[in-house]
Amino acid sequence: MITASPTARLSPAAADWRELWRDAITNAAELLQAAGLGHRADLLPVDDAGFALRVPRGFVARMRQGDPADPLLLQVLPRAAEHDQVEGFTTDAVGDLPAKAGQGVLHKYSGRALLVASGSCAINCRYCFRRHFPYGDEIAAAGQWRKALDHVRQDPTITELILSGGDPLSLATAKLEELTQGLQEIPHVVRLRIHTRLPVVLPERVDRALMDWMAQLPLQKVVVLHANHANEFDASVDEACARLREAGATLLNQAVLLRGVNDNADALAALSERMFAAGVLPYYLHQLDRVRGAAHFEVDDSRALALVEELRQRLPGYLVPKLVREVAGEASKTPL
Repeated sequence: MITASPTARLSPAAADWRELWRDAITNAAELLQAAGLGHRADLLPVDDAGFALRVPRGFVARMRQGDPADPLLLQVLPRAAEHDQVEGFTTDAVGDLPAKAGQGVLHKYSGRALLVASGSCAINCRYCFRRHFPYGDEIAAAGQWRKALDHVRQDPTITELILSGGDPLSLATAKLEELTQGLQEIPHVVRLRIHTRLPVVLPERVDRALMDWMAQLPLQKVVVLHANHANEFDASVDEACARLREAGATLLNQAVLLRGVNDNADALAALSERMFAAGVLPYYLHQLDRVRGAAHFEVDDSRALALVEELRQRLPGYLVPKLVREVAGEASKTPL
């Protein structure tokens, strides 16, 4: 377990996460060059299939140089297969739009409401289930969160608020403070859950201002990270996780089972072990949401079940994630 004090590592000279965000790679040729594959013109996509490429340089630095099958590269490099029209793959794979309950509010499950806090991400994962989501019309943070909070205020059964996106930590900390100031007037909300990839792909986002905001929240705090491969973790991610824990957050991880990335027991076991070393517990292993453009990542259910059974034989139970699928209209995630 990583135990070094995160406070000592927060120096005024640390890189500003917003500058690193703006410096992300957004061009496939530049990405291949940075990954040591500049000579592989055959890997260049025809186009980005309407879903822009974006990847922070720190994440690229964790890729294996010169390896076209690197599991981090495969998650972010556009491919020709994204243009394939595959039956069963749609633009709204998990039924987000029918679950709309207010501006930027999705209400699918009992006791929980999800706010689409932002349409921005530091990294554009090619399997993203919201790659076609109409963010322009559905941002909960608009208007100081008023419309979104009105829905939550009027439903006393909502005890947990989930921030998703996009990535909610793409918002300035001051914008997040607006939300939690409004939540102080809603006593039935006792828990705040943040679904974010930023501590993994841009760990500098977990800065002093964010830690201070989280630490003073009177709510229970759960941060659900998203990492799919052990190589996504390095010392900077360990530090970000330690800071979040210091601020009082419980850390979980949800991964997606992806063909060519982590569809073998060695990769999945290494991910569980590596994230636990950083103080993060496995939560879900998702079967791929069948979003248009991502069919080439799909793994058969029989293969997925066999992989999880092998994990059970190799790992202690607390390191084995729950294998689930999200089915539109169901009252919870569906275990497999």
